[in-house]
Amino acid sequence: MTTTSPENPQHTRGSSKDDGTDKGGGAVGAGTGTGARTRPGLLLAVVLAAQFMALLDVFIVNVAAPTIRTELDASGAGVQLIIAGYTIAYAVLLITGARLGDLLGHRRLYLGGLAVFTAASLACGLAAGTGQLIAFRLVQGAGAALMIPQVLSLIQRNFAGERRVRALGAYAAVLATGAAAGQVVGGVLVSADLFGASWRPVFLVNVPIGLALLALGARVLPRDGRGEPERARGLDLPGLVLLAAAVSLLTVPLVLGQEEDWPLWSWVSLAAAAVVFGCFLVHESRLARRGGAPLIAPRVLRIPGMGLAALRILLVMAVNAGFLFSFTLYVQGGLGYSALRAGLTFAPMAVVFGLVGLTWRNWPRRMQRALVPGGFVLTAVSCAAVGWVLRDIGDGGFAMYAACIALGIGLALGFSPTLTGALATVRKEDAADASGLLATVTQLGQLIGVATFGTLFLNRLAVPGGDAPADALLVCTLALAGAAVLGAAAGSVHAMRRVPSVR
Repeated sequence: MTTTSPENPQHTRGSSKDDGTDKGGGAVGAGTGTGARTRPGLLLAVVLAAQFMALLDVFIVNVAAPTIRTELDASGAGVQLIIAGYTIAYAVLLITGARLGDLLGHRRLYLGGLAVFTAASLACGLAAGTGQLIAFRLVQGAGAALMIPQVLSLIQRNFAGERRVRALGAYAAVLATGAAAGQVVGGVLVSADLFGASWRPVFLVNVPIGLALLALGARVLPRDGRGEPERARGLDLPGLVLLAAAVSLLTVPLVLGQEEDWPLWSWVSLAAAAVVFGCFLVHESRLARRGGAPLIAPRVLRIPGMGLAALRILLVMAVNAGFLFSFTLYVQGGLGYSALRAGLTFAPMAVVFGLVGLTWRNWPRRMQRALVPGGFVLTAVSCAAVGWVLRDIGDGGFAMYAACIALGIGLALGFSPTLTGALATVRKEDAADASGLLATVTQLGQLIGVATFGTLFLNRLAVPGGDAPADALLVCTLALAGAAVLGAAAGSVHAMRRVPSVR
């Protein structure tokens, strides 16, 4: 059995019976069918490196977009699809990738997805035109969607006890810093103009890293088992189609609606997404009652605290993505920063986000239950502070960097303990379902954040007169603070509950 408090998941008791690992918390090849001991540190490094690389590509293209548009003579819609094609394919196929990993083997899907991602990255870097680049970005997103859900499943199946908690902390840190790091790396690569290749290195950099990870992964990832009970559940094809349709109907208008000035089709698509998602839930419930194999096991949705954890992860990712989007537009448009300087502006925030995500478990025990609501409160205050210190169209000096660092700490405290607490009670047979669910919530949170807060910023920017960029940023950061307050309220409710033992 595993017993934990979501706000204090470091006190988790692992059992070899439950998760196939030794009582000391080491990884022993759970789910491999071989019983051979894996090398947990190297295994974790390999899967998290690929996770980071895939997340980087969600944002790394942003700062390269103006150069890509000029050199490929791309239209505005073409540039949108170059940026968004990856995100759309990634979001739509995440749940499918999780279920296929459960069905065909997590090692096999991880390596296969990594191979597709690496090959597509090479093709993107060599693309001769806009159409080719859009197509290869879609393939790249599909490869990431096959690979990413396996990361959490491999962690859940190969780590136990305190080692699992530490691994989940590292996973959360990587997941949360990928967005800011993408801005930094993109700015550096575009400004460096390596070998005169202009924007192409933002894709080509993945190729040597991907090949190295494929070689290492083939050696250190545990082999997939044979005949495991959960493998026999099969693939819920009707559910897969319904969910893919619902996510597509939601993500496409969220990604493209702002640039198109929210035409009628975008609102029709959003309404249709709600209808199709309702049909998906009805189908999954009926399938479970008949003893079938739903795409997401209902017991995962019933895990105590899972719903609130998903809400808080959605809010953290929405605030994170909304802030990065609006702040990038402000420093590049309002302050005239170069791509490199704009990217480096986010570096302190990314660093503290990662450090806090890795170390929060070691903070005093009496603080643990207050970390999540406290993190959201700090996020709210920091967002408002950024808008306030930049209200006069200045760079804010030290005060701006201090507010961004505090924001990184707050976001990390809102995200990392939430994710770790939600997954600490998930049984290994439910790892794929939980992985796909939370990865999809994370991605949708980023899309909603950009669509909601980005639209607010751009609409305020269009208001004539005076200090439009500073005013737009202030209004946007106050709205972001409001979303963080909602997260604090949800965290406070959840902090009063303890998760019972999983049986």
